[in-house]
Amino acid sequence: MRDETYKITGMHCAACSASVERVTQKLPGVEKSEVNLMTETMHIIYDETQVSADEIGAKIRKAGFGMEDMPAVTDKWQRLDMEGEGAAEKTGLIAACVLSAILMYVSMGQMMTSSLWVPGFLDMAQHPLSLAVVEMVLALGVLCIGRRYIIGGYKALFHLNPNMDSLVAIGCSCSFLYSLVMACMIPGDKSYVHQLYFESAAVVLTLIMVGKYMEAGSKDKTKDAVKSLLRLVPDTAIRVDADTFDEGSEFTAAVSEVPTATLKKDDIILIKSGARIPIDAVVLSGEGSVDESMLTGESLPVPKGPGDMLIGGSVTYNGTLYARVVHTGNDTTISSIVRFIEEAQAHKAPISRLADKVAGIFVPAVMAIALVAAIIWLVAGKDPAFALKIFTAVLVVACPCSLGLATPTAVMVGTGVGAKNGILLRSGEALEAAGKVDTVVLDKTGTVTSGKMRLRKVVAQNISAAELLACAAAVERLSSHPLAKAIVSGAEEKAEKLGISDAGGDKYAVTEFADIPGRGAKAKVDGREYIFGSARLMRENEIDIKAAKEHADELAEMGCALVYAAADGRCVGVLGVSDTVRDEAKAAVAALKDIGIEVIMMTGDSEAAGKSTAREVGIDRAFTEVLPEGKATHVEELKAAGHRVMMVGDGINDAPALTAADIGVAIGSGSDIALESGDIVLMKSDIEDIPRAVRLSRATVRNIKQNLFWAFFYNCIGIPIAAGVLYPAFGFLLSPMIAGLAMSLSSICVVSNALRLRRVNLG
Repeated sequence: MRDETYKITGMHCAACSASVERVTQKLPGVEKSEVNLMTETMHIIYDETQVSADEIGAKIRKAGFGMEDMPAVTDKWQRLDMEGEGAAEKTGLIAACVLSAILMYVSMGQMMTSSLWVPGFLDMAQHPLSLAVVEMVLALGVLCIGRRYIIGGYKALFHLNPNMDSLVAIGCSCSFLYSLVMACMIPGDKSYVHQLYFESAAVVLTLIMVGKYMEAGSKDKTKDAVKSLLRLVPDTAIRVDADTFDEGSEFTAAVSEVPTATLKKDDIILIKSGARIPIDAVVLSGEGSVDESMLTGESLPVPKGPGDMLIGGSVTYNGTLYARVVHTGNDTTISSIVRFIEEAQAHKAPISRLADKVAGIFVPAVMAIALVAAIIWLVAGKDPAFALKIFTAVLVVACPCSLGLATPTAVMVGTGVGAKNGILLRSGEALEAAGKVDTVVLDKTGTVTSGKMRLRKVVAQNISAAELLACAAAVERLSSHPLAKAIVSGAEEKAEKLGISDAGGDKYAVTEFADIPGRGAKAKVDGREYIFGSARLMRENEIDIKAAKEHADELAEMGCALVYAAADGRCVGVLGVSDTVRDEAKAAVAALKDIGIEVIMMTGDSEAAGKSTAREVGIDRAFTEVLPEGKATHVEELKAAGHRVMMVGDGINDAPALTAADIGVAIGSGSDIALESGDIVLMKSDIEDIPRAVRLSRATVRNIKQNLFWAFFYNCIGIPIAAGVLYPAFGFLLSPMIAGLAMSLSSICVVSNALRLRRVNLG
């Protein structure tokens, strides 16, 4: 099966996207087809042995639309930033507005007041034919400017996929042709001048164009998150001539300024102090600090030196760096994030299905309603001009744009807000589902804790704590085990407090060091034989550790791993080492509880260690001694019990559980497999972003529901009024021009409401 995303051209409303979905889903081998009106993309999963991309494209073109391959990330957004097309459209819009204003002046002005000045040859009473010709020319000018709506509408209609443009095209064409016939009858009867509706055709089309222009401007704001990311990448970079570059004499190397897009992998670049890093690279020489807050949210500059990674778009604070390019084009970190956001925006949220179903039958239904309404009024004794006004008003007021924009606009803004806050959402489904979870399962190591071991406590017997720790540090300094490193770091931190001044020095010279994998280490320190390690290692060396049992149990209750110490065959103490609980863990758990979510911790640690950590951060329930394959089982059991589960983890062993959960959340500092398995990625590795993601989801879904309500409400009210239901009782009739304005405003209101999400408080 192939999973592809294509650019779809020629879509203007929800009926268009529904048509593309309908024709593609009927193809053999197509498992799923989702078309997003907002991003003008189609996400399709198909069996390439049954149908090819060319066949899919041919089917879409036959339906009246176009299909293109998705361009490179940077190319695509550069095209979005191009103003040439927008400038031309703006010029045409201004011309249409001027022509429509003149047309309204010469046609409607004389009907409203006889004191309005008009040239003599346009006098309605004296020269009705001249007036009709001028009105026709002005209207024709507007129709030519907005011809793409007319042509596109009829094209879609002829392909049996009528859309918003079809409604506008039919309404405007009927008004224009009816007026043309009436104009031809003026020489025989001057009263026909009052049956001209050229201004309806022109003004309706102009209002549609104004609405579309404003809508496009509002929609463009929904892409700000992606654009702001891409703008972080500078246009140029300083490339170093590799032939003249030599570490130690870098400053004599030849350099040249080149476009960033021309950089290739393994090129050497120079980054000056205060400059923005152009592309992902690894430092070869030089030292400095880099502001990576745009990606990690970390406000403090990160020190960088040889071997450290540099992320394109981050800013150097001080120091000059020479670096080798490691990622280019769509492989860079920023491009990957942009692609991640775009994929999320291209996927529909499940809540949009109702609107999609309605949109598929909406336009044909509206055309039928308009025709039936016109016929009813004709049968009721009204003249053709009245029936035409009803027919046109119903067609124009019932634009399905607001239905089509209700969900994707909110999803785009929501994913953009998430990206700006370091919360990357993989799909619209994830964005919607995150707000529905009632249970969050947190992996312990690397999620609740930082994954960095630290020395918690030293208990010494028959030896001073300072002496024990100094000897332990001297021995463990030669080991690479995480517990050993924690003991060494702990000794350095406690050195002043315990009066340790020579750990690892001459006084604590280590000889006969032996590393015992999985159990500990042996060595002689200042002539005494020391053993540091597990209870098993002590038993193997026939060392009695019963005297330390009480202290060992206390440390185990604290969640510590135990390192026993023995000197010359006698137990002299125990050291407790534990993982460091994240500073934000307690606040994150409290925030989740505040929004009504149960928090569970899952760990492979012992029951004592696991429950100790859980108590420390305020978690009431913990699954302990869980094997990697058992994590997914626990998640499945929670789901079977009726819970909607969010799993949060960072390791390879968390991937099955992340996939099994309703929503998988991967910590940004975690493994690549975990990141790929997560529906949401927390780029800042801050678990306080978990409740923020839930709040964002709930705010977005609430916004979508508001949009859908107003879209349905608008059409349910607008269509009957346009059909004339208020006319018998109140004499009120909705003119096509007012209907066109209302239709445009409905779409603008939906997009504007979605933009309110940018101000949502995530806590």
